[in-house]
Amino acid sequence: MWTEIDAHISQVSGEKFCSSQRRSIGGGCINQGYAVFDGKRTYFVKLNQVSQAAMFEAEALGLQQMFDTNTIRIPKPICWGTAGNSCYLVLEWLEIGSGNTKSWEEMGRNLAAMHKTTSQQGFGWEINNTIGSTPQINTWTSDWAEFYAKHRLGYQFQLARRRGGRFTQAEELLAAIPELLEGHNPQPALVHGDLWGGNAGFSVQGEPVIFDPATYFGDREVDIAMTELFGGFPAAFYRGYNEIFSLDEGYEKRKTLYNLYHIVNHFNLFGGGYESQANSAIARILR
Repeated sequence: MWTEIDAHISQVSGEKFCSSQRRSIGGGCINQGYAVFDGKRTYFVKLNQVSQAAMFEAEALGLQQMFDTNTIRIPKPICWGTAGNSCYLVLEWLEIGSGNTKSWEEMGRNLAAMHKTTSQQGFGWEINNTIGSTPQINTWTSDWAEFYAKHRLGYQFQLARRRGGRFTQAEELLAAIPELLEGHNPQPALVHGDLWGGNAGFSVQGEPVIFDPATYFGDREVDIAMTELFGGFPAAFYRGYNEIFSLDEGYEKRKTLYNLYHIVNHFNLFGGGYESQANSAIARILR
């Protein structure tokens, strides 16, 4: 397998690569991750079962699209494919350090700049991808409320019911989404889609980096909302963001609706207490 991956890196980079060191590192709860080194260059390699090849292809396309905006640092995708019983995704290696107030402000400004990338096709993306390991449906839709109700929350509730989840107010909530979003007409923005603290960091030089995306064109507020879901980013991040692209009135109410998508997805991935957390959020939204 590694011989095939090395050969693919060599082909794409135009320079012979033969990994002499392979070090296992954190790949999250879904993938295996490795740092591979040939004495001169290092790459980050994600591995999974061959059945997940489409997931890696979609991740690579999302990373490349964000990279091409030239707004915020993204690990550049190098190559991806299958080898034996595994699929792989090779990324630029970025040494991660820590951030300070200045670098958090810069992350906010850079993300705001990326969010100004829009699409004439509406809300969605060119292919379906994944949020964690859950399928994410990206069918192009002109209306944001319709897209969010059908392809985000509606789809997650369908999966949750199959897992035995009980969300007694789900249909009431889905029917209320047009009213809940009334008067809010966002432009389709290129979003990371899964922007929590574990998917953001800083290079050793302090440059902001985001990775592991679930890319699509949506309301930019979905990214900002998710940064608040697990404790929040430092105040400097939001200050930097609002310098460049201030949030619309009503965001504080919409963020609970947007974060519900991730809470229900966590139920679908992990079960447990996420069901009651989701039901509490639904009740707050409908109150």
